[in-house]
Amino acid sequence: MAVHAHPDDESSKGAATMARYAAEGNEVLVVTLTGGERGDILNPAMDIPGVRERMSEVRKEEMAAAAAILGVQQTWLGFVDSGLPEGNPLPPLPEGCFALVPLEESTEALVRVVRDFKPHVMTTYDEKGGYPHPDHIRCHEVSVAAYEAAADPEQFPGTGEAWEVSKLYYSHGFIRQRMQLFDDEMIASGQEGPFTEWLAQWPKDRGEIMERVTTQVECADYFQQRDDALRAHRTQIDPNGRFFAVPVDVQKKLWPTEEYELARTRVRTSLPETDLFAGIES
Repeated sequence: MAVHAHPDDESSKGAATMARYAAEGNEVLVVTLTGGERGDILNPAMDIPGVRERMSEVRKEEMAAAAAILGVQQTWLGFVDSGLPEGNPLPPLPEGCFALVPLEESTEALVRVVRDFKPHVMTTYDEKGGYPHPDHIRCHEVSVAAYEAAADPEQFPGTGEAWEVSKLYYSHGFIRQRMQLFDDEMIASGQEGPFTEWLAQWPKDRGEIMERVTTQVECADYFQQRDDALRAHRTQIDPNGRFFAVPVDVQKKLWPTEEYELARTRVRTSLPETDLFAGIES
């Protein structure tokens, strides 16, 4: 079970891993906490009349297409996108949005899905949300709370029988070392470095996330599937953007894995790992 804040997050964070496990016969469920209603139109080709007016429906259509490409199941938790506040000072969050819903309420909703689906592994974001979007940070808080609560029969009675998820992981995608490797390769081949600007602006207080990585899953054969799923989110993803600047063949050669941090476990395993199911008996 991969828990994500918005539609499109599942295709940009751990998508190749999910596609691999689904192809190998595992049941994979994406839980999307919000509808992504407040997402901007980031693809100029989709900024056309009729799209913004029906953004909620469009995001659902995009999510269905992406899930089909990845070969995974998907469900909505039904909360409302909080949007990304901008300005100094930051404006207040919209009334009724996901980030303002009491943690107990959103945790109960996710516990219900956990107890119904009965995953052995959950993935989510770290305590910083991957990046500081209020919904991503809340997604982390809800996921950790649900991981603990789902196993406790005294919590949230009426949401199904208690279920112990064996392992909880944080997915890590924005890795400086990986971006630097790709940037150097593109420059060496006489092309523009797609991440040069990002790397130059990398916060000095932001440590190298690879120091936290415990688990690297080889999934290069599914990078194209991942990219196709990401392109399915047509309002959010510019097909000419930097997400696709590095050819898939180059990525396969230089960095064929996706990265995770084992945050909680109820089974014995040894680190480093190459499999999210390591230590879980079949």
